Amino acid sequence: MCLIRADNIGSMLRPPTLLAARQQHANGSLDDRALREAEDRAVDFCIAVQELTGIGVVTDGEMRRNVFASSLAQAVEGFGPVAGNTVDWFTMEGKKETSPVTVGLTSKMKRKRHLSSEEFVYLRAQTRRPTKITIPSPTMYAYYWVPGVSTAAYPTTAAYLADVTDILRDEVEELVRLGCDYIQFDAPEFGMVLDPHQQAWFASKGFDPKRLVHDGIEMMNAIMKGYHDRCTFGLHVCRGNDANRYMGKGGYAAIAEEILRRTDAKVLLLEYDDERSGDFSPLGRTAEDKIVCLGLITTKRPREETEVEVIARIHEAAKYLPLDRLTLSTQCGFASVAKGNNIPFELQERKLALVARVAKAVWG
Repeated sequence: MCLIRADNIGSMLRPPTLLAARQQHANGSLDDRALREAEDRAVDFCIAVQELTGIGVVTDGEMRRNVFASSLAQAVEGFGPVAGNTVDWFTMEGKKETSPVTVGLTSKMKRKRHLSSEEFVYLRAQTRRPTKITIPSPTMYAYYWVPGVSTAAYPTTAAYLADVTDILRDEVEELVRLGCDYIQFDAPEFGMVLDPHQQAWFASKGFDPKRLVHDGIEMMNAIMKGYHDRCTFGLHVCRGNDANRYMGKGGYAAIAEEILRRTDAKVLLLEYDDERSGDFSPLGRTAEDKIVCLGLITTKRPREETEVEVIARIHEAAKYLPLDRLTLSTQCGFASVAKGNNIPFELQERKLALVARVAKAVWG
């Protein structure tokens, strides 16, 4: 796969028709086939929007997922609602809001179907542009471990994540077999553990926050092993993205050795849309075989950046990493959770178009 200068994190705002179809399916007034047709139409629309913007790679917008990480819970038995399973979010003004985690691990996992192969096969058939599939990182599933409940399924958190890793490796094997040549791991937990508040949350669930990134990189490296000649892997580190909220803040220096050097992923997609991410200086520690994708354009606020300010930020980052090893994207997707960030629907198109224009202006 050629280097993509105008990259695309993945999720996009769901059309109102799809949100309505999901609600009807949930209350039993719409059958599975009709929901699938609504999802297909939403993916078609999502692809058309991306193609119009000139963005360098197309996704299916995660239209078939309730949450960016729900592909595992939707494709594997063992997950269900668990009362009291919550996580703290923060508004852009810093106010704490506690929200339920969608599901928890309630029994031993058993695969029902592949997670993303159907997404990829449909996407590939609908566009001639380069395509990308996103999958959650293994340690992202620490979210769904519930002490006192999940231990009935697995004796330890390590045994649970080992099973998750095996399932994700099988998923990658199938995607590569089908011809997928760009797979992105999404790891918001890496950004969360930079924040002391969330470190305590992971510790309360039985995970060592000081080892979570290290262990997560090892698991991802094991999943990618043997496929680098056929697939480009990306690692997206963010700080949570739901309803214009975030989960953590802190610069990348504390985890730079892990995410900029130890990972076997080639493309490192890093959130850099505001002060929550710190400065660009950690980029100077990036391994020579890596590309850094700068997530400079926010999906959390309705403000529209200018080409001049984005280009200036790119050149600021280039003081630490050569320009030819940088690419550009939004800071995150537009709808990591199906209801999406509260921004105008048409704004996502303008922001992706800005990514494409700036990339062309900077790199040609």
